[in-house]
Parts: sequence; structure tokens; C-alpha cells
Amino acid sequence: MKINKLTIDGKKDTIDVSDKIVAAKINNKLVSNVLYKTNANYKGRKAKTKQKNEISGSTAKIYAQKGTGNARHASKKAPIFVGGGIAHGPKGEKNYKKRKLNKSEKKLSIASLITKKNKSNELIILDDFQKEIQKTKEMNNLLIKFEAKNSIIIADIKSKNNIIKSARNIPNVKITDVNHFSAYDLAKFKKIIFTETSIKELEKRY
Repeated sequence: MKINKLTIDGKKDTIDVSDKIVAAKINNKLVSNVLYKTNANYKGRKAKTKQKNEISGSTAKIYAQKGTGNARHASKKAPIFVGGGIAHGPKGEKNYKKRKLNKSEKKLSIASLITKKNKSNELIILDDFQKEIQKTKEMNNLLIKFEAKNSIIIADIKSKNNIIKSARNIPNVKITDVNHFSAYDLAKFKKIIFTETSIKELEKRY
């Protein structure tokens, strides 16, 4: 399928990209399932509070069982005392991870998301960045020109090295390559930017 390709100067050209990437069947159920599993597997919830039996300190009874007029207590480790155990707190045991995603699920979900972005004109193919862009302001102006202030840039290695310094401090912009992005990244950002070489590298995998 022929789609538009832009030069750094904004001039239009066309490029052939496999239909398996930019005109694939959109499987919303699969995408939703993949995003759910990805989020679940990213969770690192290991919060843990000490139970009554884990508090260090004396186990001596704080006062007599009867005759004081106060409620009966065993030790200062009870949850009602400051510094005591926490009642019903997290135990650091819950595992949120789902089963591992297989390769076909990942590939089909990524193709579905790229196709959706292409249909909504939120997919941009750029020429490779042949020269290094050193200033953040210059890179920021480039993204403004392409209306891509909220975007993920999936670049070839050479292009990535040429823009990483100027783009890394721009908010809502992520720089990566074809080996290090997920369906979650594509769904998170409004626009997807591929360089010519990186889209061809991805094409080989399909």
C-alpha cells in the first residue's frame, strides 16, 4: 500500500508499506486483551505492612488484666497502638501477572494499532535523520510543524542516535526503535512516527 512519506523539510513523497502493517484487519478485542495483560504484567505492587506478630519489641503485658478500669490489652504490638502492627494491610503476596503474551498476539495487536493510526491520519513516515539535531528547540519546532507534540518516534538506530539528545527532554515524546516498543506505547501516544528505515525493518517481521 502506498502511503505518504515526509521529508524533514515537510515535502511530501510516497512509500510502499506492506498491507499487513498499515491496512491490517483491526481486532479491537485482541488489542484490549493485550493492553490489559501488558498493564497487569507491568505492575510491581510489592507493598507490605508488618502484622502484629512481626513487630519487634517486648511481649510483656502492659498492665494487669483486671482492676485498672481500662480495657484489657496484651502488648503494645496491637494494631490500636502507634507503632503496633497494621490490621488487614497489604502482605506483599498478591501477583497481578497474567500469562505471557505470545508472538502472534503481539504482532497482530501492533498491526491493528498502526492500521487504526493510519486510518485516522495519525501515522507519520519521515525520512531518516541523516544529520544530528543538537538543540531541543529545533527538535521541538520540528514536532510542532508535524503536529506531533504527543508522539512516539520509532527510529532506526542511526536516526535515533541523531535525535535522542534533542528529544529526550520534550514532554509527551518517546524515542525508541523497532526492538523496544509495545502495543501499550502505540495506544498511549496520539501519533506514531516511523523513519523510512525503521518501517522497513518492521515490515520484514510481517
